[in-house]
Amino acid sequence: MKLVPASDPILSTPPQRFDFTDPPMDPKQLLQDLKDAMVKHRGVGLSANQVGIPYQVFVAGDPNDPDNIIGMFNPRVVFQSDQMVTIEEGCLSYPGLFLKVDRPAIVRVRCADHTGTVNTHAYDGLPARVIMHEMDHMNGTNFTAHVSKLKLDRAKQQKKKLDRLRQKNLERLVKYG
Repeated sequence: MKLVPASDPILSTPPQRFDFTDPPMDPKQLLQDLKDAMVKHRGVGLSANQVGIPYQVFVAGDPNDPDNIIGMFNPRVVFQSDQMVTIEEGCLSYPGLFLKVDRPAIVRVRCADHTGTVNTHAYDGLPARVIMHEMDHMNGTNFTAHVSKLKLDRAKQQKKKLDRLRQKNLERLVKYG
């Protein structure tokens, strides 16, 4: 599975619910493919629409512990705490771009697993942040919507500087081996 570019319209369109009564694809295989792609790209979360699949599905977890990566089909946030936490985050769809984003400290999510069984789970800390980040993708938006234009422009400038520095260092490595 390849990541779609940030400009792809699929990222700005809310995905369709996954229909377990008439599945558009094998949910177990979709879950495995998303886990594999997340691990390959070294992310802590990945939504199906980030790889061009227009369904409400995402995975989240530690790429170093693939057996414990969770999958959520048709997720809905049923509670989010008023307490917010601001931490820098990135997105596989925007490699190298990092923004300080406010997210709820605690969330409760109702979702289905790959069998269609619906449960509600509570998360806090980094898992809550990752889930809310992926929920942005479920809503057809992304983490850039949570900062001002000024902060986004500054972060993009910083990314450009770092990209130039990386390129320069790569050229030195090639030149001097």
